Amino acid sequence: MRLRASLAALALVAGMILIPRVAQAEDPQARCGAASMVAQTLPGGTRWRMCWHIDPQTGLVLEDVSVAYRGAPEPMRVLESITLSQLNVPYDSGQTEWNDITSFGFGGDTMQELTGRECPDGSRRAPYRGAARVLCVTADATGPAQRVNDTGEQALYTREGHDLVLRTVSKVGWYEYLTEYRFGDGGRITARLGATGDLSPNDYTIAKAGWPIGEGQQDNAAAHHHNAIWRVDFDLAGGGGERVEQLDSTPTGRQGRNSAILELTRTPIPAEANLTTANRRWWRVVSTTSVNADDHPRSYDLALGAGDVYESRPETRPDVSVTQQRACEKFATFNLDPECGARSVLQYVNGEQLTDPVMWVRIGFHHVPRDEDQSPMHTHWQGFDLNPRDFTATNPLAPSARATINGRP
Repeated sequence: MRLRASLAALALVAGMILIPRVAQAEDPQARCGAASMVAQTLPGGTRWRMCWHIDPQTGLVLEDVSVAYRGAPEPMRVLESITLSQLNVPYDSGQTEWNDITSFGFGGDTMQELTGRECPDGSRRAPYRGAARVLCVTADATGPAQRVNDTGEQALYTREGHDLVLRTVSKVGWYEYLTEYRFGDGGRITARLGATGDLSPNDYTIAKAGWPIGEGQQDNAAAHHHNAIWRVDFDLAGGGGERVEQLDSTPTGRQGRNSAILELTRTPIPAEANLTTANRRWWRVVSTTSVNADDHPRSYDLALGAGDVYESRPETRPDVSVTQQRACEKFATFNLDPECGARSVLQYVNGEQLTDPVMWVRIGFHHVPRDEDQSPMHTHWQGFDLNPRDFTATNPLAPSARATINGRP
């Protein structure tokens, strides 16, 4: 439960000492100074560069994100910005529902200063004009990324993958949320939200709306949703506009020699829309001006993680929404920007043509508590991937022996 008392009262109720939270809003004009820039080359040679700041409501905001592969003379822009735009938390008991981003915020007093134990192999950074180090930046090994073995051990090629990782922690009531972005050496971008901390002692309910975590069949902790919605503003390869496509692979009803024949269809999405997943359906944002060496338009695919839909709030039903970029359309629900009359993403979708699309990505997690959640609970994650498609004509991390393979061998 999110307690609306003072910090002192909260400390008395919780029976614990609270760490001061000191992240502050920043001067937008200084966001990309040295203190607000992350620029790092991963072991494979891929270079990522971006600006970061802490927004009082949405928490960690990344802007001007670009990538340069090994040997590339110039970086390629991929994102104008990415941040959380809402976290809706309704409880199955029907007694409680919170909107953590707009009601409490992931920045400001909720942002936690990180200790060395929380960022052991990276650097801890403070925002512009801030004293508390709230951002952890690391380069993490991710395991086997590629393997080729054509003619035996002498020709074996393997490569370990690496991610540039940016992470912050926000404490909202009893939950502690990890906002994390991972930037892979192959160009993948992963947005994740982790939830840990404690179950709310005020949200216990009847057996059918929760799970018994006390002795016997008692102390039923209420199940609840974490409906996270991210706002992703693309800027592929330096701007010039983007378009959105839906791709579906559907059975034709015909059978080939050994398997069913499917067809891939591309459906343009020219205007703002709410989109719903289906089997073998995905979406991509495509540059209208930038192509690779094979004359294929550069794009990013959206790969949704597993998600539970919360049907009782209309704004959390669409899996994805695409809207024309407007700076005042900042929050997915309960929009706090007075420059916009529209209050939610459903109202942002009004048929406007898409030339600078913003993607609103919802990933829901239905948390049914278990004995192991107390205390503290294990971190549970939800999120999605953005994967580069046709940014380069061949694999930018290929070994030299395969660097010339392009098309059918």
